Amino acid sequence: DHMFMMEYADGKWQQPRVEPFRNLDLHPATSAIHYGQSIFEGMKAYRNKDGEVLLFRPEENARRLNKSADRMCMPNIPEDLFMAGLKELVKLDKDWIPQNNEAALYIRPFMFATDDYIGIKPSDNYVFCIFCCPVGSYYSEPLKVKIEMEYTRAAVGGVGEAKAAGNYAASLYPAKLAKEKGYHQLIWTDAISHEYIEEAGTMNVIFEMDGKLVSPSLSGAILPGITRDSVLKIAESWGIEVEQRRVKVSEIREALESGRLTDAFGAGTAATIAQIKTIGFDDKDFELPAIDQRGFSNKVYAYINDLKRGLVEDPFGWTVTL
Repeated sequence: DHMFMMEYADGKWQQPRVEPFRNLDLHPATSAIHYGQSIFEGMKAYRNKDGEVLLFRPEENARRLNKSADRMCMPNIPEDLFMAGLKELVKLDKDWIPQNNEAALYIRPFMFATDDYIGIKPSDNYVFCIFCCPVGSYYSEPLKVKIEMEYTRAAVGGVGEAKAAGNYAASLYPAKLAKEKGYHQLIWTDAISHEYIEEAGTMNVIFEMDGKLVSPSLSGAILPGITRDSVLKIAESWGIEVEQRRVKVSEIREALESGRLTDAFGAGTAATIAQIKTIGFDDKDFELPAIDQRGFSNKVYAYINDLKRGLVEDPFGWTVTL
């Protein structure tokens, strides 16, 4: 029913406010439309058994938004202001948080350039907004994914590590081609050689091989996922060996062929843990072990969901209660 709004003008953020949800009026020359200065975040709100509202690591979203802003030549938002607006909005609209354990209230903070100017330069004016909507499960089944060896999502030195709107636009056409062949998502490879795994379309990707969790290291072209970071920290706390490093496509193929790759999943806000059932490479599909045989991804999926809903103790201090 509401949204948080704030404008940047004359070199500073203007009056922050929560107001009734409405459409935005834009000038035809709004610079974000023409030159792509647009960034966003994604998070969710949940209820615990006492009806209290819980947020999961929201400070990390505030920090990542500002890192994206730096890369896109946009102003930073003070973290305390971000958090105050977020909390006030969610408190007002908490009745929209679904009771279903598979659903949540999705929260979308975003910022975009608003100069009514045709010309390539950083905008002088911006809008920051947060709105919410109830959502269910992002994926209804384990995923069939394809390793992309032709198209590129992002390159080192580009804006791949920023949560910039254009990154997602660039991924749409290759993802469309993959869906026409029956795949749910792509696993992107590096832009130069296509020899190394990077991330999946809507999430970071993590593999379990030889009893270890292996995740592609953050190269500058990969979004530093908050769910990814949470999964790896949880695994380490459980005594599981974690490797963050460059991962070759050939290594994944060999591990699939030999049976050494026992689990693969995506980690992201939308799906939390999205288990992968099939990996396609070079016109051949490799089937992974049945979902009910996945020890780690099943366990971490249940644990993070319980953590977000206050059903288990939070030893990391990640949950914020409103």
